[in-house]
Amino acid sequence: MSDLAATRFPVLPLSKEIADRTPISIQHFPLKPEACDEVLLAHVAGGDQEALGYLFQRYGRLLRSIAVRILGDGSEAEDLVQDLFLFIHRKSVIFDPSKSSGRSWIVQMAYHRAISRRRYLVTRQFYKHEDVDGAGGQVVGVATTENDYSAEAVFGRNGLEKVMEALTDDQRKTLQLHFFEGYTLAEISEKLGQPHGNVRHHYYRGLAQLRKQMSESNVRIAERHGK
Repeated sequence: MSDLAATRFPVLPLSKEIADRTPISIQHFPLKPEACDEVLLAHVAGGDQEALGYLFQRYGRLLRSIAVRILGDGSEAEDLVQDLFLFIHRKSVIFDPSKSSGRSWIVQMAYHRAISRRRYLVTRQFYKHEDVDGAGGQVVGVATTENDYSAEAVFGRNGLEKVMEALTDDQRKTLQLHFFEGYTLAEISEKLGQPHGNVRHHYYRGLAQLRKQMSESNVRIAERHGK
């Protein structure tokens, strides 16, 4: 990651539209490396390059791991991370902290852009054998807006509300923290105050339930179209 960390992002002009929509009350919080994601995003929306650098230091490694997991190629993953932060630079003004956390917004953009990139690479026969999209692609589905990547919105868009209601509270929290906040199972274990083995159990049982319900849903859709 040292080569990525050294990347310089180009200075983009701040349009009047972005300036008018930047939440001034948040933007005027002092800019510090430890500032919350929402404050950093507000500063980025105001054209602050230093804030973008802080976000890169905070999330570069995590987003690369997501990209590698979905794309299966280190070079493609690094390119995607660079593109993603340029996207954040241009689009941070649309982030709405009332709909999702800054972390969730950033992580979900990484999932969606990596999944889109993988589908593009498949059409270009980049892979020898096309794999079915992984669990991350199934869970995050297809975004309809760029500013609302809250768990509730994504599950709603994919018709998974009833499936999520069928999960236990621990399973639901584990999947949301993993797919929507980007936490590892070890981090979730610490965050929930539960043994790592228990968290793994919640993750795999919850994921199996999601896959089962989604598979059954796809069969029903196919049957309806077949009539």
